[in-house]
Amino acid sequence: MPVLPELAAVLAAASARTRPEPPGGGPVLREAARRYWDRRGLHGTAGGIAAAPGAQPLLLALIGAHGGDVLMPRPCPAAWMPQARLLGRPAYHVPTPAECGGIPDLYALLETVRRVRAEGGRPKLLLLSVVDDPTATVAPPELVREACEAAVDEGLHIISDETWRDTVHRPRDTVLLSPAEMCPDDVTVIADLSGALAPAAWPVAVARFPDTPRAAVRHARTLDILTALGALVAGPVAHAAAHALGEPDSVRDRILRAAALQTEVAAAAHRAVLGSGALARPPQAGRHLYADLGPLRSRLAGLGVTDSMELEEYLTDRLGAPAPGGHRFGDELGALRVRLGTGPLLGATPQQQTESLAAAKPLELPHVAQALDGFAAVFAELR
Repeated sequence: MPVLPELAAVLAAASARTRPEPPGGGPVLREAARRYWDRRGLHGTAGGIAAAPGAQPLLLALIGAHGGDVLMPRPCPAAWMPQARLLGRPAYHVPTPAECGGIPDLYALLETVRRVRAEGGRPKLLLLSVVDDPTATVAPPELVREACEAAVDEGLHIISDETWRDTVHRPRDTVLLSPAEMCPDDVTVIADLSGALAPAAWPVAVARFPDTPRAAVRHARTLDILTALGALVAGPVAHAAAHALGEPDSVRDRILRAAALQTEVAAAAHRAVLGSGALARPPQAGRHLYADLGPLRSRLAGLGVTDSMELEEYLTDRLGAPAPGGHRFGDELGALRVRLGTGPLLGATPQQQTESLAAAKPLELPHVAQALDGFAAVFAELR
């Protein structure tokens, strides 16, 4: 999406700020993040906030601040497993329930914890995302509660990645419950502002720690790691991020318009995928959908596609846009799964994308209709 003019003006006004923020962010940024979460029912203090230049260094610092092995759902965001491996931490994937991605299946979680301990491991940390990348699903509250209560009972701390919570397609029809609402003393929440609030080229992410003595120690460790990494938020970016976190009317309007646009475009892309005979859960949030082309395996084999790496190469070439294979998200190489971004369907230029945002019926815009026709044609060839 084009940069919101108001945010661009705020960034430009702060361009003379040559010093970066202190480790974990300055008081204005941390207070803005506190208020952002306060409006979502997650209350706390600015002292329990930490900011970093993007989700990757922030997650790296958080994993480093916690001891033990790491558990995460399969599939999961592409950056999660590399972060654990970079720190030399044993990490394990846990299957997700049939209803959604982003959280572990209750019984699979308990079995994984049992197995890891039996092998001499120390499972201590669970990563999850109730509004999920890559599956674009929103986890039902009852499943979130089951998974979180089981994790806490097993002595795991939870990191809840809520980067995509403001991209839910139908917020009035979707019940979204943060793990921090259920287990406030055992959940750290992180959010990368590139999800809905700021451009990805302005890297900034924030974390909200529980209000407990143990969390205060981990917060201090996290700041130490961010300091050692030199992972400091740029001054002008922090200024713009604080403004976006305040959610003025222009920012709220952009969030709502973008979600409404993605609702229609993602649903059209989903129909095209299902029409080919492939499988995909209905997208509920974000800017993508996650497709399983397993039912098309015979047809794809005739095209020289037998695993997700080859599927990624094939679809990226045919669609003219990145189509990362499921192996990047922790799925098995042999599974023919792929994440399909919907951003390229909104227009090739900032002007077209702005038109898409403003349109009452975006699917009738010539550039959107043409992009969707091309997308559908690629999958129709696989029938």
